[in-house]
Amino acid sequence: MRSRNKIQWGTAGVLLSFFFGMNAPLHAQKDQVKLIRKDAEKKVEVRIGEELFTAYLYPETIAKPVLYPIITSGGHEITRGFPLAPRPGERVDHPHHIGHWMNYGDVNGLDFWNNSDAIPADKKDKYGTIRHTGITALNENGNSAELEVTMDWLAPDGNVLLKEKTRFVFSAEGKKRTIDRITTLTAQSEPVSMKDNKEGVFAIRVARELEHPSNKPEIFTDANGIPTTVASLNNEGVSGKYRSSEGKEGDDVWGTRGEWVTLNGEIEKEKISVVILDHPSNPGYPTYWHARGYGLFSANPLGQKELSGGKDVLNFGLKAGESVTFRYRIMVYSGEIPGDEVLNSEAGSFGKEQ
Repeated sequence: MRSRNKIQWGTAGVLLSFFFGMNAPLHAQKDQVKLIRKDAEKKVEVRIGEELFTAYLYPETIAKPVLYPIITSGGHEITRGFPLAPRPGERVDHPHHIGHWMNYGDVNGLDFWNNSDAIPADKKDKYGTIRHTGITALNENGNSAELEVTMDWLAPDGNVLLKEKTRFVFSAEGKKRTIDRITTLTAQSEPVSMKDNKEGVFAIRVARELEHPSNKPEIFTDANGIPTTVASLNNEGVSGKYRSSEGKEGDDVWGTRGEWVTLNGEIEKEKISVVILDHPSNPGYPTYWHARGYGLFSANPLGQKELSGGKDVLNFGLKAGESVTFRYRIMVYSGEIPGDEVLNSEAGSFGKEQ
């Protein structure tokens, strides 16, 4: 009898293993992160299951590589469409604000931040450009994937000021999607100065629905003294609001320090929270926030004098051959607005990662 029972249980075990084995991949497949390289189109698509999450774009028609668009698990784009794919009713200011990017407004006196095709040819000698130079790794691992790329930070004469190596880690967990960016910049044959400047560093330009409601036009002046008017628009469906780890909210977040900032709102009844986490190893930690109600969501650890009203000064720089690494995390929540306790826990876990 014992032998027969063993056979019965063994058969059941095989059947159970087969049953769960058939179902587990289906569940895993839903959150499986895939990297699809499309060299001819100068992009790498990041898909979760079969759905597009984001894409690394590096055409030479824009002044730096970007991640665009960034899409929630509910299917809504958190990034503005303009200038790559304009949508009705959105703002058309600051054409250099595309998806997610990372650069700075003063690198050896050159403005990498504001460069775009809107800059006249006779003014281009004041602006720097970042060019993609290679894809060095693509690794998929279930519900996460890593993309490693290289870039050159170029002066107008083609001189390479900085070489960049960036590792993106894309992951999915239920309705939450995450992007880690680990960027190492290495000065080349000459020292690199990155004087305090409000235009930087790690940024997202968000969709109209995630902006702060506003009923008046505003004018913002960049570091070169060039004014840009941000027009007043219809506020229907506009619901964004910033909150920082220090309890600052709305426009009060701008020019303050914090370990994290979340931008909460709704797009077509989907509750959305977009979070940026700083990392303790970054220069200037905890970062200052260059977060504007019109949709610019940026962590700027290097522009301390401009963002603190002169209270703090950094004037960061690298000697020839010297490197610095920046690490940030973007989290996109769908269907929920996480509280401070959750985000403090996320920041604590992220801060322990090396």
